[in-house]
Amino acid sequence: MGRVTVRRPVRHISATGERRRPDSLAAEEPLEIRVGGKALAVTMRTPGHDVELAHGFLLSEGVLGSREDIAAARYCDGVDDQGRNTYNVLDVTLAPGVAPPETGVERNFYTTSSCGVCGKAALDAVKLKSRFSPAESTFEVKTDVLAELPDTLRDKQKVFKSTGGLHAAALFTPDGELAVVREDVGRHNAVDKVLGWALQDGRIPAPHLGLLVSGRASFELVQKAAMAGIGLLAAVSAPSSLAVELAEENGMTLIGFLRGDSMNLYTGDQRVLV
Repeated sequence: MGRVTVRRPVRHISATGERRRPDSLAAEEPLEIRVGGKALAVTMRTPGHDVELAHGFLLSEGVLGSREDIAAARYCDGVDDQGRNTYNVLDVTLAPGVAPPETGVERNFYTTSSCGVCGKAALDAVKLKSRFSPAESTFEVKTDVLAELPDTLRDKQKVFKSTGGLHAAALFTPDGELAVVREDVGRHNAVDKVLGWALQDGRIPAPHLGLLVSGRASFELVQKAAMAGIGLLAAVSAPSSLAVELAEENGMTLIGFLRGDSMNLYTGDQRVLV
């Protein structure tokens, strides 16, 4: 497995002078996801929890609906210039009867660490319909519970503390318990990892859980939450206009600028209790 952090020498300059010292960087490596031996997607990710990432990615693309939909997931023989396995190619075998993903031009994927939908050619190819309706979620949470979540999440971000370079995502219960936390250089990867964890744990659909992200709420993150049947997404930073539109369209609650006891409720405020 690749390293989560990498040490590099830096020249540190400040008002008190300069010195050379080692610095910890968040690792970023490509992961190629294959389905049945056929390449489907390449994403730039922080190594670790790759099987969860693949499960979450395929869930959010409408391929999977439960853990029984996957028969196996294994690393392929990808080697570096010294002949060592890079663990950067993961092949997923679908269970009998599960339809493989479409691989036409409009569904070719290349995802970066900042955007999860860069390879999709048209909006119609991006907007997927969930088999689990988030509008049916009866999830409710109090504002005082929401207010504590960002600090709770930050305390769990072990790699962020040493690098300052990772996003985080978490699934949480109505009483504020974090069921799972994952970090990654890509915000969409962090979400895929927590959704993949939930899928493997038999918790999908997840109308009883909320999704918390450490950064902004983009269109693709709302879509991923919707595909998992999650009714509430809370973000520490701002949502985009399209994220708000998609949340409203799917009957979801979208919260932005969740900082301390302050937050903005953009859609679905019936799930937030004062």
